[in-house]
Amino acid sequence: MIVTTWVPDVLGDGYQQLTLPLGDDPDGEGQVVATLVRYRPSDDPPRPRGAVLYVHGFTDYFFQQHVAEFFHQRGYAFHALDLRKSGRSLRPGQTAHFVTDLRFYDAELDESMRVIRDEVGDEAPVVLVAHSTGGLILPLWLDARASAGTPVRSVAGLVLNSPWFDLQGPAFLRSWGTALVDGVGRVSAKTVIPLAKVDSYGSSLHIDHHGEWSYDLTWKPLSGFPVTFGWMRAIRHGHARLHRGLDVGVPSLVLRSKRSRHLSRYGDGADAADLVLDVRQIARWAGCLGDRTTIAPVEGARHDVFLSTEVPRTRAFEEVDRWLGELAEVTEPTARSIS
Repeated sequence: MIVTTWVPDVLGDGYQQLTLPLGDDPDGEGQVVATLVRYRPSDDPPRPRGAVLYVHGFTDYFFQQHVAEFFHQRGYAFHALDLRKSGRSLRPGQTAHFVTDLRFYDAELDESMRVIRDEVGDEAPVVLVAHSTGGLILPLWLDARASAGTPVRSVAGLVLNSPWFDLQGPAFLRSWGTALVDGVGRVSAKTVIPLAKVDSYGSSLHIDHHGEWSYDLTWKPLSGFPVTFGWMRAIRHGHARLHRGLDVGVPSLVLRSKRSRHLSRYGDGADAADLVLDVRQIARWAGCLGDRTTIAPVEGARHDVFLSTEVPRTRAFEEVDRWLGELAEVTEPTARSIS
């Protein structure tokens, strides 16, 4: 049974979840849903200054309560979206995170914005926040809606936390490797790409290993979910769209670590670098977002800068605070339409 009213969430007091039915899966894995989570503590302001919609990355879901509390303390009604086949939205028989086109996510993003605007009003500014793969999905959605003549109404700004803007690794992976992914992904989308298991990043985060964060390892396994050719093909098509240049239509803040490292197992330096993406690629492609873009490298940050150790994590939130202040000065709610 699909519950389409707000019910208590697994995160406990103050957190609720709403199931968003999305109908038949275009990729043939039955009925798909997304899950919208909101933070509504007892001291929730009656008239928030705005709202936040947070979108996770690959092998991820929303569990970062301190992020919700940060925005709540600044007067924002906080919401987070578990995308189809991710976290709370994964159903039996479905392949975790599997899509063959990133545009399929437009449905749950549109519906999430409808729910948020119903709650906070049409004129309340909405700040979009996304991590890693989510940091690719959201700009593509904003650009596509603008290109279609139906820009997303009420969005005031975009915070991207280590967005996935290109394929990391040797250059040949971005040339003939991508051609291989495109060919195999077209005819055998669910075939798994043979990759070595790497748990260095997951081990650096989870409280039962070397980190300080508690989360569900069935929804966010240490070594990640298997990567399929079809999913990677969708990602590379998304990268190509980004590299041609987008227009997200609003100011953006791009947060990233100052350095990357490759470690297959947890070791020295694992807590002070991006173990997942090449931060030079984030720097290179950030200019493709369009509009005003602020780039803030954070010394000692992890891949998810908001899950860094205390000092860089505090720095990252200071950057967001500063940017929110600047955003209030340079933007005003814009009357936009959405179908």
